[in-house]
Amino acid sequence: MKRIGVLTSGGDAPGMNPAIRAVVRTAIFKGLDVIGIRRGYEGLLDGDVMPMTASSVGGIIHRGGTILRTARCERFTKPEGVREGLARLKEYDIDALVVIGGDGSFRGAYELHKLGYPVVGVPGTIDNDMAGTDCTIGFDTACNTALDCIQKLRDTASSHERLFLVEVMGRHAGFLALEAAVAAGAEYVLVPERKFDIEDLCKKLNYAHKRGKHHSLIIVAEGVMTAADLSAQLKDTGGYDARIIVLGHIQRGGSPSSFDAVLASRLGGGAVEAVVRGEAGVMVGRTSGNIVTSPIQCSWENKKDLDEDMMELVEILGI
Repeated sequence: MKRIGVLTSGGDAPGMNPAIRAVVRTAIFKGLDVIGIRRGYEGLLDGDVMPMTASSVGGIIHRGGTILRTARCERFTKPEGVREGLARLKEYDIDALVVIGGDGSFRGAYELHKLGYPVVGVPGTIDNDMAGTDCTIGFDTACNTALDCIQKLRDTASSHERLFLVEVMGRHAGFLALEAAVAAGAEYVLVPERKFDIEDLCKKLNYAHKRGKHHSLIIVAEGVMTAADLSAQLKDTGGYDARIIVLGHIQRGGSPSSFDAVLASRLGGGAVEAVVRGEAGVMVGRTSGNIVTSPIQCSWENKKDLDEDMMELVEILGI
């Protein structure tokens, strides 16, 4: 093992830069050369690569986004694209690849692994929907970003006695919505993992109104429905006039929190350690405070469940 490559793929997440920094500097400490691959698998197929040094990752630990940039690559979803990527890796004498991204990125890495190429994944996504780790890089920062926005909205909701619907990201997972709902004191949260009943929601809003509560906050995970669709249902079923806020991509930006910067540094370093140990086809994760590895396919094959106690807490505290 003389040279490793590193790329970021899929949606960006706060903490990807600290992860890159940790991969590069840990590899150099271990006596390895590092090649950075720009624009994910797309850049790999295009040969968009550059040598990386300790100084090339200086001053990036606090920066959001990814200095290697990222892209989604349709070509890499096909067998011929994977084989072309493998040929590129061999062309540049890259002996192993560290992939920082979500489950889509890991699926591409797994295809390389099935061809006998050593890959290690570092979970970076604000969705926190990957098994094998308690928390993915970027989730904590996204939660704090959402919380900051929601707290400001709550001030307005209280002042004007209004119902606000806040749509947050998370694709088909409700982790971000649930965390934000508990932290912001939301009255209700809609997540893909739970069946939604518009009649039940209207009953709860009506009960709160009878108790003298004239403002409410509902968090909607984008995987359930849009806030606009929910607003229309509330209007039709209960006559409620709601204000809609879609936080959108603001949740993916910004400097990583201290938690994410530390997590990314530990996972990035752990990925290189796994490579040096000869592990392949694995992802690094943090469980119960420890850095561990698991088969990379487990990140999407195993189900990561929402905390049912947290769901109950929203119901208890939101009355």
